[in-house]
Amino acid sequence: MTAPEFALKIEGLNKTFGDFHALDNINLEIKPGEFVVFVGPSGCGKSTLLRIIAGLEHASNGDITIAGRRANDVEPSKRDIAMVFQSYALYPHLDVRGNLSLGLKQAKKPRPFIEAQVLKAAKMLALEELLHRRPSELSGGQRQRVAIGRALVREPQLFLLDEPLSNLDAALRANTRLEIARLHRQTGKTMIYVTHDQIEAMTLADKIVVMNKGRIEQIGSPMELYRRPLNTFVASFIGSPQMNLVPGSKIGLKDVSLVGIRPEHLTISADDGPIQGAVSHVEHLGADANVYVDVADIGLIVARVAGDVEARPGETIRFDMRPDLVHYFDEQARRIN
Repeated sequence: MTAPEFALKIEGLNKTFGDFHALDNINLEIKPGEFVVFVGPSGCGKSTLLRIIAGLEHASNGDITIAGRRANDVEPSKRDIAMVFQSYALYPHLDVRGNLSLGLKQAKKPRPFIEAQVLKAAKMLALEELLHRRPSELSGGQRQRVAIGRALVREPQLFLLDEPLSNLDAALRANTRLEIARLHRQTGKTMIYVTHDQIEAMTLADKIVVMNKGRIEQIGSPMELYRRPLNTFVASFIGSPQMNLVPGSKIGLKDVSLVGIRPEHLTISADDGPIQGAVSHVEHLGADANVYVDVADIGLIVARVAGDVEARPGETIRFDMRPDLVHYFDEQARRIN
């Protein structure tokens, strides 16, 4: 039997809640083994889309195909998916072994198979020494690894992860992000990950789906979105600090409505840079620094420069930019170069 071309295919999908259009004509194709991230601001529809893929919500219209099989009317338990939520949703009365094995027991899998799957997942997620502990005895990062492991033991067609790192502190988020990336490489499974954090999207994804107000704004690899955003929304959402958008006429470019310049593509100029303003604030980050500058008739822009910069609030500073790294947008905020 020929393997399906797509792990997931969505065609013409819409979701309405009364008069509110939560998802608007979603079309998406995900190949087997891809790590795809849905990213966008709160309320953009990314979690709703994930829940529809999982079968926890019903689409108003459109088609969902999972591994070559139309899934619109298939029960969630029969879609061969596993979902990891923002909340760990562990059973407090069960130890780690019990939490990992419960789903397989409910599916009446053989005991040797269950034990083998639990040990395999525990090894992958460094949980071998914690199998006897209950959730109350675990750290937040350990609990999230158990939640991921509970999905992993089932070996599903699709892994769906809904903002799984939101409850972790910054250090744990970074560590768990690396673990998820490693897990994807080891298993080769198709993963769909929802987040509002563009750093998570850029560091994890093979392919990013940028969403806004229920629509897909752009689909592409992290660097495609960074280098060639199709509109000002994507341009501003991808990249940290976000892209500076300034009227072209204010820097001598009258043929375009908006010019986009990433902070890291501005360089301090001795005396002839086209952008000049007063330093408002400097964020020292170690190797880098973000310099915020108040430019007349434009407002605040930010430049990411070397961390040893000596700019001080109130000082006048000039910046230069490389023309080949500048982005141009028309009056409808669409890319024109």
